[in-house]
Amino acid sequence: MGTIYRRKGKNVLWIKYYRNGKPYYESSHSDKKAVARRLLKKREGEISKGELPGIYFDKVRLDELAGDFLTDYRGKRKKSTDKAERLVRYLMKAFSGLRATGITTARIRDYTEDRMEEGFSNASINRELSALKRMFSLGKKSTPPKVGQVPYIPMLKESNTHKGFFEHDEYLTLKASLPAELRPLIAFAYFSGWRKGEILGLTWDKVDLQNGIVRLNPGETKNDEARTLYLDEELLKEMRLLKTQRHLGCPHVFHRDGKPIRDFRDTWDAACIKAGLWEMEKDEDGNDVKLFHDFRRTAVRNMVRSGIPEGVAMKISGHKTRSAFDRSNIVSDNDLRLAAQKHQAYIMDQAIKPEVSLPSRGEVIPFKKPGQKETQVAYGKNI
Repeated sequence: MGTIYRRKGKNVLWIKYYRNGKPYYESSHSDKKAVARRLLKKREGEISKGELPGIYFDKVRLDELAGDFLTDYRGKRKKSTDKAERLVRYLMKAFSGLRATGITTARIRDYTEDRMEEGFSNASINRELSALKRMFSLGKKSTPPKVGQVPYIPMLKESNTHKGFFEHDEYLTLKASLPAELRPLIAFAYFSGWRKGEILGLTWDKVDLQNGIVRLNPGETKNDEARTLYLDEELLKEMRLLKTQRHLGCPHVFHRDGKPIRDFRDTWDAACIKAGLWEMEKDEDGNDVKLFHDFRRTAVRNMVRSGIPEGVAMKISGHKTRSAFDRSNIVSDNDLRLAAQKHQAYIMDQAIKPEVSLPSRGEVIPFKKPGQKETQVAYGKNI
């Protein structure tokens, strides 16, 4: 049985209750008995259900949940750990130091609105919200649990059909605008359609220049499937040049002064602006410059348009599902224009062909066999 009491010289009422013989003391933050009585009844109800009292969860801050979230990523050796760390940095700017119980749906909506006003796309914001939800889910599953419940986190509507891609002249212009160490990297992306992480992590032991082959083993790709890429002439030339510039002690194919390339976002944005690949207004995905991932969509589109079977193109680019591949196999305005021209050419071709019709039933046409007299034959029967 719990009790309500007032500490000496204080007006605020406190409650005392027991769980497994251990006393808990908690402030009601009010001098009204009705408020204290409701809080005591709530805590006793939680204990009767075998749950931890809410005061236990009040001690947990979001920083602790974020730490567990990153530990989970690192422990599972997930390939997107760097991205997870970046998401946590964004979230901590708004929520660091707050109790987990203070992260309510209303506060999350405010965070979402702030990010939208800062110009971030719905897709980017949703990735942050998904990370936040994962933090609470891990906290609830831990033993003992660190949170009593996962707050409702409303997600934004987003389009999963991306439209960005590079025309060949845009690729060449951007390549010329980038520093020398990044040019071979984007050439590889343009022709292969591989993911950014797979390219940056590529090491020389996976490259066979004699046979013009690059191989990734199972577990080294995002979908954990092995992949083989046959280098075309231009890409093979780029790789051979890189080989001559290899730094001793650096196993990575793409590097910056012998150190692996991790991030080049600022350099990329500056090169896009210099190359004229920048828009005054953001597109529907929230981007005002081209994305590195646009090379992936570009490679898929180019392979399909060149006549490579889609199943083979999926093997080259590393698309595991058909739906993901179809989202990358986008149609440009030029594709639509060419389709219209082909359609018009077909119609015109049909218009100038002479009409060929079969004779109607009962129509008599002359027919003469070699060495025989001319006979009369009707379509569908002899006469």
